[in-house]
Amino acid sequence: MTTSASATTGVKSDHPNVKPTVVLVHGAWADGSSWNGVVSRLQHDGYTVDVPPNPLRGVAGDSAYLASYLKTVAGPIVLVGHSYGGFVITNAAAGNTNVKALVYVNAYIPAAGDTLNGLTAQFPGSQVGPDALNFVPSADGVVDAYIKPAMFRSILANDLSAGRAAVLAADQRPLAASALTEPSGTPAWAGIPSWDLIGTADHALPAAAQEFMAKRARATVTKINASHLSMISHPNIVDDVIEDAARHTS
Repeated sequence: MTTSASATTGVKSDHPNVKPTVVLVHGAWADGSSWNGVVSRLQHDGYTVDVPPNPLRGVAGDSAYLASYLKTVAGPIVLVGHSYGGFVITNAAAGNTNVKALVYVNAYIPAAGDTLNGLTAQFPGSQVGPDALNFVPSADGVVDAYIKPAMFRSILANDLSAGRAAVLAADQRPLAASALTEPSGTPAWAGIPSWDLIGTADHALPAAAQEFMAKRARATVTKINASHLSMISHPNIVDDVIEDAARHTS
């Protein structure tokens, strides 16, 4: 594991000596249970943890839902996003002065106008493409995108057992296909310090893309040899990064 501190970390909280609430936002093809190993560690260390559902319907709608949720959380917040959840936290935190730190875990860190498809294709190495997806239309006109179960482990869970990956593939929640081309808004990371955990064995979001986005956001970076689902395979390291961000809120 290598770390480099390139962000300003002297953040002061409006609530001194109060541990922040940690809000964890899952990404596409997952649900809140993907954070279970991280949640147990944070709770053991005395943190209040919230894991609201990510609707996975689109950047604007999902961000608006999370922004409304965050308004119900009292005191300082460390806001954490995995994968597509990075799009959601980047937009939802804008204008919320209680959000003191953003933490990205194998996540997109979009600038204004960026799209999921654009950032994924900017660097070679992603195995997420049309051939990897099953598209399922619904009665309301929304087309859902699923990762094909036979490809789930290779793309998202290459450092997990075949059995564990099979369960995750069966449990996956789809992303609305329209979200893949929906642009992001003004990024909250422009005014909120950020931390980023980069999985160097990520076959969904290439490490080069993650590094590019982290540098642009001036994030404090931790690199580990992990798949896209690093919070499942390495919950202890993900917890360490989150708690480091939390310590800088007071």
